[in-house]
Amino acid sequence: MRENRLSPVRTARECPEARVQRLHLIAAARAAAVAPTSQQQVSDIVRVTVDDEVDTSTFRAIVTDISADVLR
Repeated sequence: MRENRLSPVRTARECPEARVQRLHLIAAARAAAVAPTSQQQVSDIVRVTVDDEVDTSTFRAIVTDISADVLR
């Protein structure tokens, strides 16, 4: 079975913000598809998506941003 991992961004060393933005967009798309009902569910989706690639404050910012959109 093929592993479901994102391919590395070519410019990740030059522009780590691009990687974070890409992970944010993927997490947002997954959350929108699942339609979570709580911030904990959003947090779980983001945690699986970013897979320890961002620091805690960035993780919280992504969760807060996505929660604001999908938990309306």
